[in-house]
Amino acid sequence: MQLRGVYAPLVTPFDEREEIDFEVLKRLIDFVLVNGVVGLIPGGTTGEVYALSDAERLALFRFVKDYAGGRATLIAGINAGATRDVVRFAQTAETMGYDGLMAAVPPYSRPSQRELLAHFKTVAAATALPIVLYNFPWRAGSEIGYDILDGLVEQANVVGIKEASSDLSRLIAMRLRYGDRFQISCGSDDQALDYFLWGSTSWIGGGASCAPRQHVAVLDAALAGDFTAARARMEKLLPLLQVMEAGHYTQKVKAGCVLQGIPVGPARRPLLPLTEAYHVAFAEVFKAAVG
Repeated sequence: MQLRGVYAPLVTPFDEREEIDFEVLKRLIDFVLVNGVVGLIPGGTTGEVYALSDAERLALFRFVKDYAGGRATLIAGINAGATRDVVRFAQTAETMGYDGLMAAVPPYSRPSQRELLAHFKTVAAATALPIVLYNFPWRAGSEIGYDILDGLVEQANVVGIKEASSDLSRLIAMRLRYGDRFQISCGSDDQALDYFLWGSTSWIGGGASCAPRQHVAVLDAALAGDFTAARARMEKLLPLLQVMEAGHYTQKVKAGCVLQGIPVGPARRPLLPLTEAYHVAFAEVFKAAVG
């Protein structure tokens, strides 16, 4: 799998009963694809995977495959608290015909580096699909360290990593340490331009659900070697990315979708909608970035 382009970890639309709204999901998928997104990732953090039942996750996988299959690269978010469940989600996605998988650090248990290496090796051995790791230590509590990556070098179907540590020195160190062995996809949105300068060719950004064209415009310019244009486009988008990274990320992505005319509904509780004052301030920043 060659990671190239913008991939959207889709938000999960909910109706007034907090049930998945598949009709709105159709609109969201069409919206991001017509605006240049090349890949869809259901079951990610921005999709509130932590708040979904197993049945809901599998229903999302099936729906996205049936509705968008053939129009985009499909990567299933397979994270779970136990290795056996990650394996189960991986094998189910493979059976459904997904193109790849995204595997993050299991939540809450804070596994050691030795335990994480064993976890990822087990998952990789259980599927033939390409796997993109997801390093987000702020949320997971544990980092995918170099000992883990060293141990996965020979695991051919571990093809890359979404790096969301916000540590630019780690991106550079990985480039120097592994060369082209692992594709490094931008997951630290406000540092996207730096990632592209250092050779990353993909952006897995939650904000691509609500501002897909703007994400694509930055990356397309960088891939064309026009970093003057890429910087200008990033300067316009950056205030939005910074506001989103400042907190209430999922609520803000969903609010952005609503501002784009896609009624994805609020986040599932315990997350609450933005306060009215916060929403007004966010909407001002959003409209300036996407206008």
